[in-house]
Amino acid sequence: MLDLQPPRFLKPMNKVMLAVQKLGIPTGPAMVLTVPGRKSGRPRSTPMTPFTFRGGLYVVAGYPGADWAANARAAGTGILSRGRKSRKVNIVELSADEARPVLREFPRQVPVGVGFAKRSGIVRDGTPDEFEALAGQLAVFRFDSATTT
Repeated sequence: MLDLQPPRFLKPMNKVMLAVQKLGIPTGPAMVLTVPGRKSGRPRSTPMTPFTFRGGLYVVAGYPGADWAANARAAGTGILSRGRKSRKVNIVELSADEARPVLREFPRQVPVGVGFAKRSGIVRDGTPDEFEALAGQLAVFRFDSATTT
C-alpha cells in the first residue's frame, strides 16, 4: 500500500483554483466538489478533474488517504461546480474491481493528473498499467446526478 503525503504545492495550488472558480471563471476541465467535512460538518471544497467514461462521470483521488476523499465517502452527496454552474451529485465509491477500467482510462483523459501523480511519486511513467495497478489504493468515485441546484 502506498504511504505518501500530499505534495507541498497542493494546498496553495488548490486555493488559487478555488479562487478562480469562485470568480466564475472555468479552468479547463477542472471542477470543484463541495461536501460537508466529516468532523466539522462545515463545507469543504476541493478542485478536481472528473472525466467521462462509459457514460459516467468519474474522479480519481490524487493520492492515497486524501482528506477530500474521506469527506466525500462519508457525505455520499455533494455539490459539483464549474464556474458559476453547480449541481447536486450522489458520490459512489467504486470497489477495486470496478475501479480498474476507470484507472486504466485516467491517463488518457486526465494528463494533468498523470503529471501530478508522477511529481508525487505515485507512478513512475504514468501508463494505463501503472494506474490500473493502483486499484484498491487510490479512491475512485462516480458522480451520479441528483438534483439541480
